[in-house]
Amino acid sequence: MRYGQRGGYTPAEQERRERVRLQAAEWFEAGESTRTVAARLRVHERSVTRWRKAWREGGRPALLSKGPVSKEKLSAAQWARLDAELRRGPLAWGYAEDQCWTLGRVKTLIGRLFHIGYTIEGVGKLLHRHGWSVQVPARRAIERDEEAIVLWKAEVWPAVKEPRRTWVPTCASKTRPGRD
Repeated sequence: MRYGQRGGYTPAEQERRERVRLQAAEWFEAGESTRTVAARLRVHERSVTRWRKAWREGGRPALLSKGPVSKEKLSAAQWARLDAELRRGPLAWGYAEDQCWTLGRVKTLIGRLFHIGYTIEGVGKLLHRHGWSVQVPARRAIERDEEAIVLWKAEVWPAVKEPRRTWVPTCASKTRPGRD
């Protein structure tokens, strides 16, 4: 599993993965097989094979984390400001037609606030890395009448739907009828 959470690992997750690799190194030193190490750590054998090769070539230091793949463009202070602006909502930034932050809107917001360019995918990874998740708005008709829906579910639907069949042992054979 590489970047299973999309957007890269947080520092805490990087540290956790490093501990897993160092535990594997202990078992390599003890002579454990690749399959055994993979099963005990609940990772893929290919990962363990890759770690074992790095361990053979460079020892335990070769299994230490090398840090994030790329440096985040926003500083901690910039992220705090962006987070505060996102929490204010899209209406505060002139998006009155709906109350949704889209990746495109967040990209524009980052550009306006900090004059930093991000791709749409980069914005998605940035937000996910900082705990923001995708929100899909509920698409409902303007004419929707909640009271009528509740009434229909309570009165009309029970009369329309078929009652549940009770369990009766049957036989799949075409020549043998089911038991009564």
